[in-house]
Amino acid sequence: MIMKKQEAYLKEWQGHEELAEQMLPIIGRLYRDHNIVTTVYGKSLVNIPTIDILKAHRFARLILDGELTVQETFPILEAIGKMDLAPARIDLGRLAVRYQSQQGGSVADFLSRELASVNTGRTPLLDEPQDIVLYGFGRIGRLVARILVEKSGSGEKLRLRAAVVRKGGPDDLVKRASLLRRDSVHGPFNGIITIDEEENAIIANGNMIRIIYADAPENVDYAQYGIHNAIVIDNTGKWRDREGLGRHLKASGVSQVVLTAPGKGDIPNVVFGVNNELITSTESIFSAASCTTNAIVPVLKAVSDNFGIVSGHVETCHSYTNDQNLIDNYHKADRRGRSAPLNMVITETGAAKAVAKVLPELTGKLTGNAIRVPTPNVSLAILNLQLKSETDVATLNGYLRAMSLDSPLQNQIDYTNSPDVVSSDMVGSRHAGVVDSLATIVQGNRCVLYVWYDNEFGYSCQVVRMVQKMAGLELPVLPA
Repeated sequence: MIMKKQEAYLKEWQGHEELAEQMLPIIGRLYRDHNIVTTVYGKSLVNIPTIDILKAHRFARLILDGELTVQETFPILEAIGKMDLAPARIDLGRLAVRYQSQQGGSVADFLSRELASVNTGRTPLLDEPQDIVLYGFGRIGRLVARILVEKSGSGEKLRLRAAVVRKGGPDDLVKRASLLRRDSVHGPFNGIITIDEEENAIIANGNMIRIIYADAPENVDYAQYGIHNAIVIDNTGKWRDREGLGRHLKASGVSQVVLTAPGKGDIPNVVFGVNNELITSTESIFSAASCTTNAIVPVLKAVSDNFGIVSGHVETCHSYTNDQNLIDNYHKADRRGRSAPLNMVITETGAAKAVAKVLPELTGKLTGNAIRVPTPNVSLAILNLQLKSETDVATLNGYLRAMSLDSPLQNQIDYTNSPDVVSSDMVGSRHAGVVDSLATIVQGNRCVLYVWYDNEFGYSCQVVRMVQKMAGLELPVLPA
């Protein structure tokens, strides 16, 4: 009996694995040729290995009453692969469940009805690809580059054309390529990187990223490199006001600027998913706010919308950054001169004030502080809130779980109920923040929420989502 069970489990797994392997080329072809992103309940299947396709199906059990298998989604995908569709995000999980709930009929007939709005033939997403330039090529710049290369698809969407830096030496190009290829926190680049010395460019999975040397934004002539109407992502943090960032707009070939830090003055601070309405064609300079603001604002909005927030305090345990010293040395700021890998360092954060720029209803209601801790990546925000209404742990967690699974904020809020999760488990998270449900505390109308966030990669994903919106790259999501 035991041997039969062992064989049955193995045979079942091998069947799932075989079908997932057959799905890979169809998913890839749909993405490259038609700019179709296939998903399973919001989890993208593009550019992932076989095991992650199976994990995405396993994830669906959190939404459904039962399991979702590749045996159910494969016929849907196979039929979609034979259709001539316009660009879209197509959820195989939702389609499979909807098809099973119907009485009879072929998969082809079912899909012709469900996907009628995009069953119009292949069409380009944009009249021409949107040029992107990275001003700075540090931690955030290189991660944004990785994401943009991953999302290049057929090349008709966002196209990373250049990175602007100060030349570090005669082997600058080789070293820049090496830093993109290998990362101590995020691992190796998923693909192939070479260099073109004649063009002073890095070739990443076929994408030519020219390395341009300049000391000031206005001194770059992008047009001479064939770069036009570009969105410049300034990840240096050197300029944060309209006057400073406006220097980019003086360069030939630039149309808009995104700052990967909190903006000052009247610059719109956008937390994607929350206040996207600030992204308009009449504005040319935007801020993507901070990593902490992106992590906490979606959760705060969700809680405020359902329970109301009277007041609160935000404490962040933030991984150390390049702004701190590796060993004790002079620093213009208090405490930051002490060794970052050896100490917890109390410092200030502007996250609480920044929240008010995105959620005006919380103006004056929050305080904030930060502790830099000796980890290289992944931070933790602790939200101590007084609510307008009383609740309990199960109700609050259940609500946030639902928001993470199926809501307009599902790309921003993730949720975990693992009893053993720690910070390193969050490296590579594509969400703005992850609610640690087993740490939630509720007492009447007071609650404490713990929100993990990959302050590098998760934030970079938010930046790219914002740039996609600016470029007009919003795919229809099907089924409706």
